[in-house]
Parts: sequence; C-alpha cells; structure tokens
Amino acid sequence: MNSSSAECKHAKLNQWVKEMAETCGPKDIHWCDGSKAEYDRLMKEMVASGATLPLAKRPNCFHFRSDPSDVARVEDRTFISYPEEIEAGPTNNWMHPDQLKATMRDLYKDCMKGRTMYIIPFSMGPIGGPLSKIGIEITDSPYVVCNMHTMTRVSTKVLEVLGADGEYIPCMHSVGAPLEPGQKDVPWPCAPIEQKYISHFPEENLIWSYGSGYGGNALLGKKCLALRIASAMARREGWMAEHMLILRLTSPEGRQFHITGAFPSACGKTNLAMIQPTIPGWKAECIGDDIAWLKIGPDGRLYAINPEAGFFGVAPGTAYDTNPMAMESIKENCIFTNCAVTDDSDVWWEGMGPAPAHAIDWKNKDWTPQSETPAAHPNARFTAPAAQCPMISSDWEKPEGVPIDIFIFGGRRGSVVPLVYEALNWDHGVFLGSTAASETTAANIGAVGNLRRDPFAMLPFCGYNMGDYFQHWFEMGDRLGDKAPKIFYVNWFRKSPEGKFMWPGFGENSRVLKWMCERVAGKAGAADTAIGKLPKPEDMDTGGLNLDPATLKELLTVKPADWKAELPDMEAHFAKFGDRLPPRLAKQLDELKKRLG
Repeated sequence: MNSSSAECKHAKLNQWVKEMAETCGPKDIHWCDGSKAEYDRLMKEMVASGATLPLAKRPNCFHFRSDPSDVARVEDRTFISYPEEIEAGPTNNWMHPDQLKATMRDLYKDCMKGRTMYIIPFSMGPIGGPLSKIGIEITDSPYVVCNMHTMTRVSTKVLEVLGADGEYIPCMHSVGAPLEPGQKDVPWPCAPIEQKYISHFPEENLIWSYGSGYGGNALLGKKCLALRIASAMARREGWMAEHMLILRLTSPEGRQFHITGAFPSACGKTNLAMIQPTIPGWKAECIGDDIAWLKIGPDGRLYAINPEAGFFGVAPGTAYDTNPMAMESIKENCIFTNCAVTDDSDVWWEGMGPAPAHAIDWKNKDWTPQSETPAAHPNARFTAPAAQCPMISSDWEKPEGVPIDIFIFGGRRGSVVPLVYEALNWDHGVFLGSTAASETTAANIGAVGNLRRDPFAMLPFCGYNMGDYFQHWFEMGDRLGDKAPKIFYVNWFRKSPEGKFMWPGFGENSRVLKWMCERVAGKAGAADTAIGKLPKPEDMDTGGLNLDPATLKELLTVKPADWKAELPDMEAHFAKFGDRLPPRLAKQLDELKKRLG
C-alpha cells in the first residue's frame, strides 16, 4: 500500500478499500494523487507494455485501441437495481440487488490478480463546492486512472475535504481480466460481453462495474455517477442532474444569458456547446458540453455547474468546419481511443478532412481510402481537458454555478417539428421534454430513421422510475415559480421534399438562440400556435443569411394534421409509465389534442 493510504483518515473508506482488496486479490495497491508525475508514469508504463502509442504530431497525446468487443456503452448490460422493480421503472434494466450483488461478488473474486488496484479520490464539480460530490473509484485499469485525471478532479485534496466522516460515492470497477503468474498481458484487457455488468444501486449511492474498460462503463464519474446515481440523489435532495450542455451568450449590450440544452446523441449537442455565433456583436462561451447539475440558489433562481473537468467527445464528424473549438481543444494533452493513426503519427477519423493515403485503423490493420471498413470506429473518442477549449468561460468552475435563463430540448426530425418554438408555460415545457423524439442514426440503438422517444435525453441515464423523474421536474417548477427558466424546443434538421436540410445549422443556430434571449428580455415577438409560441419570420434575425423567405416560412409552419398523426405515439409512450405518469402530463396531452382541434 502506498503512502497516500496513511493520509486517508476516513475509517469507513479505509475499511471498504481493505474489503475490496481482500476480494479482488491485487498484487499492489496505489492511492492516486492526481499529479502530473503520476499521469506521466502510468502513460510511460502503458507505452512500454504496448497498451498505448504516443502521437508525435500532438504533444503529450496518446492513442489506445480497445478490444473490438468493448467499444461503447452496453445498455443491455447496464442495471438499475432496487428491491422493487417498479422503482427502476419501464425504461431501465432491473435486477434484484441480492441477485446482482451475488453474481458480481463471484466475478470480483481474485479478478485483479497480477494487477495493481488503484484508488482514485475524485470530485465532480470544484473540490469543496456547494454543488459538488465526492467519489472514490477503485479500478485495475491505468487507462481509467489517466482518463479520470482529465474528466474529473483527482487530488489528495479530495481526501482532505472528505475528512474522517464525509460522504462519498463508492465506485467499484474491474476490467475482469486477472493475470496468472508469467501470463503476458494484452493491450486492452476486458471480459466477454456476457460477463460485463454496469450496476447501480441508487438507494445506497453505490456503483459496481465489471468486465468493460471503455468510456462510461469504466470512467464511473461520468454517466454512472453524474447522471444515474446523481439523478436519484437529486430527487431525494431537491436538485437536478441533467444530460445537458451549459452555454453563456452575451448580447451586444453586455447582458449575459445562460442556456442549458438536452439533445439525444447525433443532434449537435457538442457543436451547440461550442457554437461560434455568426451574428455581429454576440459572444458565446462554453461552460459544459454534456452534464449539468442544477440547484435553486439563495435568490430563488436555478444555478448550474458542469460537474466534469473534461470533454469525452465523439471523434468522427468532428472537424474544423463543424466544430473548430473542439478541434482546437484536442491539439495536446489528450487521450484518443479507437481512431486511425496516420503514417506521420497523428490521429484521423471520418469527417475530419482529406483521408490519408494509408493509415493503421482502429483494429490495428492497414487502411487506405479504398478499404471497405471505416478507419475509425463510429464511437471513437477524444478525452480533452475542458480548460484547453479556447472559448471556455472564465466562470466554468464557479463553485455556485451560473443562473439559468433558458432550457432547450430538441431532436433530429426531417419533418413535422418546426425550427423553434417556445413552451406556453413550465408544465407545457415539461411535456415537451417528456415527449422529445429523434430519428435514429448510426449513433443510436435501433434501425436508422425510426422515431425514438428519448425524454429529456435521459432515457439511458435516469437512475429511477422515469414517471417519478417527470414529477420531479414539475415539483422543481413549483418551487421556482416565476423565476423558472423559459423552455424551448428546436429542430435544426428539417428537410425539404428533395431531402436537403432547410436550415444551415452550426454557427447560424445563434440566430435562433438570439430570438430565445430576446424572448427572455421581452424584446421579441411570437405567434401563438397549437404546439406553442413560434417566431414570426420578421422576429428572426436573418441579416446576411442567404435563406429563401419561402423556406423560412416553411421552417416556422405548424401543420395540425401532422401533429395529430403524432398523438398515438405520444399516448403509447406515456402508457408505459402506468400510474407513475404524473396527471399533469396527461392533462398536457389532452390540452394539445384540444388545441389541434
């Protein structure tokens, strides 16, 4: 055991570490301190073992290739475990805690044989902040340690804040690949798919993960803690844990507007978090790209922090023409996973720019533009420190957070849903979030083009019955009263009958954001429709935009017949929640039917 364990004065934590060590049987135990020296030493060891490759073109950057069986979230191996199945609800995989723990205890037995057990003290949110939470992750993966250094705040200061009896969330992880004496390790150890478990016990604030070394399955501060466990904690404690970006927009007059937005995957969330406004005088700053924790402040307004310290972004499709700020954020000090590596020792992926004449693909095979398979895995990732983003806000680590003015929901819809509309009131806004839907892409589960309801973009991440989650949103609105943020719904993906995108998107989305900010400020008009308040064409700033007036009119048109055709799917979606569906949501659906006539 290294020296940091002597600095841990938390008897319960020390006992837990001792129990896990006795169960898992590691050859060494290392308490992480979050230092650069620790990171550099682990990377050097992984370079020497062949687990990672340094990238000559990018200072202090490394590329990893995962096992082909371990490339993404495994939703069917992810469990929300309560004694009663109804508490997990219809959208989660459930197993009884006794059964799940018994299965996993068997798997944990001697699972770290021949490996080092790392204890990672980390903070989600600034260390010691009023909205922050402490986690302790036990893992046998140095890859996980290095990623957690970037994605969370790993430090001995966390143990100081924890003291002798502070609260922490235990996060247990193993790749599930013990080493026998003399056995050679593989570059990416993991267990077979049927042995992978990502298990959450919300009543105990406990996370157990086994068998996967990839992404949120292994970096347990991310979706496991910051959304699944935190959402359940937030409901008990009266705050909100949401799958949302946080963005600051400053008007030419100097007024700041803070926006959070929830979008399913492949709907432009990271691009919006790092938007470069095209309208003169407006400035954007990124506070977070993925997760927001929101709490009512002393003034009665809702304040948000980004609990993470880094970006764990999808690489394919990220390019200077789609997201220049992301590209600038990944020039140095980054970890890349499952990209292609070029002959001059750089990374490449589809959508990044001109293809190299030759590369080594994510499966470690030769690749050329004539190859039939992609060079990078569709879920290839970069792990980058948020502080490296050129447009990161100076207030991104403000412990008390920033006051939220606007919530945005959205999805990818080729038809029916207009470019933007405003909720009639808070209850109607909760209805918009609860019925949010997107046409599936390769990044989602399911056949491409199907409509998938993803309420609040929380479908894979809500740590309890989603009907109760909807109710929690209503209760937060009741507490906020007239200080509640305005709620909007957007669709950047409307298509013409010929199948072309009608709205240019990317930086031009700032025109839509401007209208929202002006609605908050009482400066912009709107027309009442059956689905909500829409901007009239003259309310939108289209100066300098080469957009045909007929196209703009179509983007801002509501066709009642199309919306009536949506109603049966909404009804079926709500029916899943049975008597856990809040009556206020059923009432919103009835009111929409009446307005549609």
